[in-house]
Amino acid sequence: MSLRLRLTLAYVGLFALALTALDIGLYFVVNRALINGIDNELNLGAQVLVQSFNDAADEPSLRSDLSDLPAFLAQGNGLDSFATTNLFVVVYDNDGNPIEYSPNLRGQVEFTQRVTLNRETVMGALQAPLTRASMDLGFVRVRTLLMPLVYTNPITGTVQVQGLIQLSRPIAETERALRIFLYALAFGGVAAMMFAAQGGAWLTRAVFRPIDVIARTAQSIVSAADLRRRVPVPVVQDELQLLTVTVNDLLGRIDNLFEAQQRFLADASHEIRTPLAAMQGNIEILQRGAARDKELLEESLRDMQNESARLIRLVNDLLMLARNEAATNMRFVLVDIATLLLEVVRELKPLANGVALTLDVRTVVFVEGDRDRIKQALINVCMNALQHTATGGTVTCTLNGDGRAAIITITDTGVGMSSADLEHIFERFYRADRSRTRTPGAVGGGAGLGLAIVKYIVEAHHGLVRVQSKLGEGTTFRIELPCIEEVIDDDDR
Repeated sequence: MSLRLRLTLAYVGLFALALTALDIGLYFVVNRALINGIDNELNLGAQVLVQSFNDAADEPSLRSDLSDLPAFLAQGNGLDSFATTNLFVVVYDNDGNPIEYSPNLRGQVEFTQRVTLNRETVMGALQAPLTRASMDLGFVRVRTLLMPLVYTNPITGTVQVQGLIQLSRPIAETERALRIFLYALAFGGVAAMMFAAQGGAWLTRAVFRPIDVIARTAQSIVSAADLRRRVPVPVVQDELQLLTVTVNDLLGRIDNLFEAQQRFLADASHEIRTPLAAMQGNIEILQRGAARDKELLEESLRDMQNESARLIRLVNDLLMLARNEAATNMRFVLVDIATLLLEVVRELKPLANGVALTLDVRTVVFVEGDRDRIKQALINVCMNALQHTATGGTVTCTLNGDGRAAIITITDTGVGMSSADLEHIFERFYRADRSRTRTPGAVGGGAGLGLAIVKYIVEAHHGLVRVQSKLGEGTTFRIELPCIEEVIDDDDR
């Protein structure tokens, strides 16, 4: 079942529940209002009869003979007032025998027989001040009120029950109106739900239309392998516009990563092919008889060893970036940055190839970190400076501190970089020298992984690395590593 259909069904289901609850509530309110109206009519008629009974009881000629009160009531004007109404009145004595009927009931034998109550019902009603019920008389439905006639003797103060009054009102028309109202609610509810289903389906299609556009565009991008395409951004600023912008940003990042990966494959292939070609050339030289020449043999083996070491370094860099686990593999110890920089300068001086590599330690700073990884980062930055500095230039490594961090600056007088290169210099697989031409006299060469590794190592130590450069004016790298010891001035040691 599609999401669109599930949303439509959920909308229609909730609408149906709300509409059903509303219909039930409306029917209950209307039913109670109509029944209450009928009960009010019955109460009004009962008040007229009680008032007539009380007036008759006040007659002096009747006070001595209370047994004549029901007869008097039946013969008086109390019942005659119901001749033109739709209220039917029956007067019972205390034994449950009907004494008299209202004029609109006289002669209707079937009704009087069916409406006559048995003795148990009459005696039960005599115990209650007011009893209401709906009755089915076979040919008509009525709402009935039973009320005892009570007389208080003004002389003795005793309360006596003289009989029972039954008032009935037909409710067939009322029930018919309620049935029609119920049918109207039912059929209206079904029509409303059908309309809601159509409207819900239309609204769902309208809401999902931009999502369909996004899905079709994504499918076409996948099928055509064209990551440069973008999803049209809706004009309305809503969640769908945000989704579209997010998808376009995702496509842009995927496109950049794909291009970087392709660039890396080309660079890595070139870097790997160069030492392999050199090794293959040395092997061919050995095969042509160089193995019998001791000097030539040693030279070929030395070249092959150097190229093998270069390959190993390249593969190690690739594995480190691929695993992305440098932080978890680090062993944090107390590291003297001044001593570490001294080791780096000593190791790289033989590779300077005419470039002056100097060290300026102004403070002694200790940091907590992985000594080998920090050294690897410093070597990569220094090697990068040496690679882009011509013979006769200088590369200066300076150590300073501000009490919170060790500040390492590596400045060269090389060719520098453009502002466009500075934005991507720390990206993996990025190379500023895309043509792979090296500055005359420069040393080494890489696949664009060295500075990416530097950034990763520095950030794994909660540090910061920045670069400033101008074309033709050289480059300055600034590495900041949080220190855990007091910075000691070189003059105070």
